[in-house]
Amino acid sequence: MTENANSDPSPMSGENALGPNPTLLIVDDDAPFLRRLARAMESRGFAVEMAASVAEGIAKAKSAPPKYAVIDLRLGDGNGLDVIEVIRQHRDDTHIVVLTGYGNIATAVTAVKLGALDYLAKPADADEIFLALTQRPGEKAEVPENPMSADRVRWEHIQRVFESCDRNVSETARRLNMHRRTLQRILAKRAPK
Repeated sequence: MTENANSDPSPMSGENALGPNPTLLIVDDDAPFLRRLARAMESRGFAVEMAASVAEGIAKAKSAPPKYAVIDLRLGDGNGLDVIEVIRQHRDDTHIVVLTGYGNIATAVTAVKLGALDYLAKPADADEIFLALTQRPGEKAEVPENPMSADRVRWEHIQRVFESCDRNVSETARRLNMHRRTLQRILAKRAPK
C-alpha cells in the first residue's frame, strides 16, 4: 500500500503522525506489559524509554523530557501523577496518556488537570494507546454507545472516596456507612462494566 504525498497521514502511519520528535516515556511496574508495549510502540516509530517506578520515571523525565508519555497511575513506589507533574515542569507540550487498571473519575479529573490528554483503563491495546497519543488538538474521543451501569457508577463513587481517604479501608467504610468487610470485598473485585 502506498500513500499519496498530498493525502493526510493515516493514524497508523507512525512517523508522519509523530512529528520530528518521537521520544516516548513509558512508566509501568508490570514488567511483561511494559516490554510488550515498548516493542509495539517502537514498531510504530517511537524512540522508547522505559521506567518501572515513579522514581525512575521522574529521573528520566528530568534528564530527557519526552514528547510523548504513557504513565501507569498506580506504581509500587507511588503515584504516576507525580511523574506527570515533573514532565509538565520541564516540558509543556508532552502528549500524556494515563493508563491504569484502577480507573475512576476522581483520578481521571486530576490527571487531566495535570495535563494528561487521555485516560485509558487496562487492558488497553497498543492501537488504542497510539491513537490517544497522536490525537490532534481539538479532536474529540468518540462517545461510548453504552453509558456506565449503575454498578459502575457505585464502584466509581466508592473508589473516589477510597482515594480521598488515602486508601484507608476503615476510614472509607466509616464515611460510606458501610461494614468494613463488605467494603473490602467490593475493593477486591474488578470494576464492573
